[in-house]
Amino acid sequence: MRHILAIMPLLAIPIPVFAQPADLTYWQDIRPVLRKHCIVCHSTRKLREVEVSGGLALDTFAAVMKGSKHSVLTPGKSGKSLLHELLITTDVKRRMPLESDPLSKEKIALVKRWIDSGAKEGTPPKEVVTLPTRKAITRKLDVVLPTTAIVPAGFAGTKAAGKLDLALKVGPLAPVTAVAFSPDNRLLAAGSYGQVVVWDLLKAQPAKLLTNVLGAVNDLRFSPKGDILAVAGGQPSAKGDLRFYATADWRLLGVLRGHDDVVFSVAFSPDGKELASASFDQSVRLWNVQTLAVFHEYRNHSDFVYAVAFSPDGKKLVSASKDRTVQFFDKQTRKTIFTFSGLNEDVMAVAFHPDGKSVISSGFEAGIYWWNTQTGERIKTQGGHGGATHELAFSKDGKRIVSAGADRTVRSWDGTTGALVKSFPVGSVAYSVAISPSKTLIASGSFDGLVRLWDEASGRHLATLLAIAAEGDQPDWLALTPQGYTVGSDKMTTLGRWRVGAREAQAAALWSTVRQPPIVARAFAGDAIPPVKFGQK
Repeated sequence: MRHILAIMPLLAIPIPVFAQPADLTYWQDIRPVLRKHCIVCHSTRKLREVEVSGGLALDTFAAVMKGSKHSVLTPGKSGKSLLHELLITTDVKRRMPLESDPLSKEKIALVKRWIDSGAKEGTPPKEVVTLPTRKAITRKLDVVLPTTAIVPAGFAGTKAAGKLDLALKVGPLAPVTAVAFSPDNRLLAAGSYGQVVVWDLLKAQPAKLLTNVLGAVNDLRFSPKGDILAVAGGQPSAKGDLRFYATADWRLLGVLRGHDDVVFSVAFSPDGKELASASFDQSVRLWNVQTLAVFHEYRNHSDFVYAVAFSPDGKKLVSASKDRTVQFFDKQTRKTIFTFSGLNEDVMAVAFHPDGKSVISSGFEAGIYWWNTQTGERIKTQGGHGGATHELAFSKDGKRIVSAGADRTVRSWDGTTGALVKSFPVGSVAYSVAISPSKTLIASGSFDGLVRLWDEASGRHLATLLAIAAEGDQPDWLALTPQGYTVGSDKMTTLGRWRVGAREAQAAALWSTVRQPPIVARAFAGDAIPPVKFGQK
């Protein structure tokens, strides 16, 4: 009895009931892992780009269950599930994430337990549940392209004379962050988020639209022979993307894998046999163009690497970084020859003079800095932009430097003295600039999503180029000269609304007057073209 009485008070204490562990589910436990490590490539949006996704999407439960050509998941049996096998294999050419560090043991164990427990879906988040039933967003903003054309009163329904502009509900456009001319002066490649548009400068129209790129296109370069286009980009803090395309037929030659963060700059060696890439993973890598393999990796910087360039003899490299230095190093010995330092802000742009005797750099600090490649000393500092300088480039003969700035201008400088030659008013933050090998054209890419062509000698604005991805492999596009001459795809011209002042004019009459492909092609070539002549209608 004494023992019973002793335990009586304990019987009055509530005995805790320990909850059973909740079932693992795709939406609650697995998708966050896949989203961080896998969905950057394996998403429904990338299914058509088989070289990226392998035909497999992992961003919804239904997509995981569907697999690709073969099932990747057998509920209750992780040992027979390809999804689990690809996480644990020791074959680095098969292991996922591809050519990245393997998942942690804890995350792999989580995926295994989920599969073995039946691979339950769980409850999707509200935004995922409603996503398939939501209507596509059709709201667009006007992109307005002004001209110098004066429409007389009475023409195309106008009540008063006024300047003509074209409004297109296609905005906002992704910034154009990279531009490059082909060695034969015929092609101009322009990169923005998820696409590269290659313009045929002789025909004044796009030659190709490339959409099988990952994330933002930060840089692109034609090989010295013009047979390869290198495209650099990727997803921040996830995966760098570097691709080669054959310019003869625009097929993808290969994907150069290995960078753990976005690739921000690329440069071909003068003989075209090597490619240098600079990444936010703090490395510069050298690739064999034929084998697509890395043969050197440099980690001379302590922060993002923004830019890289080869010396004219191909034996040295120079790189610019967020760590506020420019590194000048020998390609073969991998040793730094000089560190150009003493700067207080990020260095975002760098270029070798074609004579090999000097390097120029710029970035967040005002001014363009000249460095002696023999002594490592700063030669001089010239005026720059009224804001950050995003890109620098020399002309092929070294007589001109072009630069793109946050002050909404592109500028041309004397390649010997550094004196300002011309300033081109872009009207939007200029991210990219290129000068044609013939030194007759300058191209700029800017925040407003437009490409502009300029005549290098006179400083004249020749044309504005606009292109957006559409169905198929051709974009919806438009090219407009400052005088008002226009050419474009049928859809883009249908979208266009001509305005005189604040009033819309009759589009049919205006299109029949200004849609002049031969004249636009002449503008692309740098020819002077006459003003538009409007008849009375």
